[in-house]
Amino acid sequence: MKLPRPLVVFDLETTGTWIERDKIVEIGIVKLLPDGSRQDYVKRVNPGIPIPPNVSRIINITDADVKGAPRFEEIAEEVLKFMGDSDIGGFNILRFDLPVLEREFFDAGYGFYWRERTIYDAQKIYHIHEKRDLTAAYQLYCQKELSNAHSALGDAEATLEIFDAQIKKYGAEEQGIESLKDFDYERSSAYFDNGRKFCWWNGQLYPTFGKYAKKKHIKDILKEDRPYLEWVLAKDFSEEVKAMIKKALNGEFPKAP
Repeated sequence: MKLPRPLVVFDLETTGTWIERDKIVEIGIVKLLPDGSRQDYVKRVNPGIPIPPNVSRIINITDADVKGAPRFEEIAEEVLKFMGDSDIGGFNILRFDLPVLEREFFDAGYGFYWRERTIYDAQKIYHIHEKRDLTAAYQLYCQKELSNAHSALGDAEATLEIFDAQIKKYGAEEQGIESLKDFDYERSSAYFDNGRKFCWWNGQLYPTFGKYAKKKHIKDILKEDRPYLEWVLAKDFSEEVKAMIKKALNGEFPKAP
């Protein structure tokens, strides 16, 4: 690969997909230099919070694996030095890895000004140039051409065939469709309600809307801004949410799943 400048390609494994709060549990970096040489850096990180079981199944890292690992603030300086002023590459880093890494550096007391660098995101390039629609998925999983695309029943039947192939490839046939449930990575921040207005993170319930979205959990909101919860109660939210708010206003809070 011809390089005009040093390039670091990195990836993060994290406790979930919540950019504002989830934590790094592993960082891996490959550094390529214009002279063709290569350096690797990999480090497990103790996130300081539990790794949700469904995330552990995906990334194959458990709480026990990182119990003796350093916190990110302990390795932040060496990570920055390893990356240097290189260009940066990765897969889906613009939407996830870079914002998470930036926040972790900030929490550790360091600036990480990645927007001033050249960024290469392989996912962005992939999505621009390769089809990711139902026809492509049908070809990938079923090895067939979708002849009646964009007819409602035809698309539904093709999707059913795709599910069947995915169960055989990724899941367990004896368990059926339920074996695909844990492939929803976002379930690491489990939603409280079907409308996804509140979600769990590290044992606390956070709103996903309004001025406190993913910033304050419901116990702190009650303590600091009770009228806000009363406002939620008066608005057009689901009965599930309203029942929870009524109990919260009386000091009764749901237990984390």
